[in-house]
Amino acid sequence: MTAVKINSYSFTHVGKVRKENEDSIQLCNPDDEFTAANGHLYGIADGMGGYAMGKMASFLALETFFDTFYVADVPTPIQKFKISIQNANLHVYQTAQKMGVGHMGTTLTAVNIVGKNLFVGHVGDTRAYLIRNNKAKCLTNDHSRVGGLVRMKLLSPQKVRSHNQRSILEKCLGFNLFVQPDVFKLQAQDNDIIILCSDGVWSVIEDDEFAKLADSIKDIKDLGQEVLDLALEREHDDNLSIIVIHLARLSDKLNSEESRKFRFLPGVFNRFIK
Repeated sequence: MTAVKINSYSFTHVGKVRKENEDSIQLCNPDDEFTAANGHLYGIADGMGGYAMGKMASFLALETFFDTFYVADVPTPIQKFKISIQNANLHVYQTAQKMGVGHMGTTLTAVNIVGKNLFVGHVGDTRAYLIRNNKAKCLTNDHSRVGGLVRMKLLSPQKVRSHNQRSILEKCLGFNLFVQPDVFKLQAQDNDIIILCSDGVWSVIEDDEFAKLADSIKDIKDLGQEVLDLALEREHDDNLSIIVIHLARLSDKLNSEESRKFRFLPGVFNRFIK
C-alpha cells in the first residue's frame, strides 16, 4: 500500500481590531492510532461575535466534534460527520443553557481524508477550498442571509464579500437542539491543496488569489503565512484563521478493516448527550 503523505499547517490571529480571538482550529496527529483508523481530520470553528462566549462555543464545538468522530460506532465517514456535528451542536446548546448565558453560537467546517476520498462537513460561513491545477474552488455554501441570496441567484458570488449583511448567519451550531449540516464526499487527488478558513480571511481574499498564492508558494507553512499576512494587510476587523493541507501522496486503499479495531469508548461520546 502506498505510504500516505499529507502535510498541514495552521495559523490563527486575533486581527487588528478585536480584543479576543473567537476562532478555534484543530488538527489530527498524523502518527496516532486515531488517524490510522479514521483518516486525517481537520476542523475550524468561528464563534459568533455579539453573543455570549464565542471563544468557548468554537472550542467546545471542535473538541466535541473530534471526540465523537473518533469513537462513533457507525460504518461510514458521512454518518460520523452527521453524528459528530449534531453532538457538537447539542453540547454548545446545553452549555449555554446550564450557564444561563442565552445563546452561544459557532460555525464549524471540517474535512476528513480517507484513501482518495475527501469528506466535508459544514455549518455556517467558515469555508473549505480545493485548489487543483492552479484553480481554487469553494466547496462549501455559506449558511448566511447573503449566501441564501446567492443560491437563489439574486446576488452574484462576487458581491458577497462587500455586502453589508454578509455576516448574518441563518444556520450555526448552538442555537437549536438540532442542526442539519452539509455533508458530502469528493474524490481527492495527489497534490491537491485544501484550505479551511474563517470569514476574516476569505472576505478579503478572492478565490483566484488563493490559487495564485498556492501556485507561487510551494511550502504550505509559507503559503499559510502569506495568506494570513495578506488578510492582515487588508485591514479586516475580524479574527483570522486558516488551515492549509497539502495532499502530497494519497493511498488507494481505505482503512476500513483497521478502523474496526477502535470501537465505542465508554464515557467519551455519551457524556455529551445526557
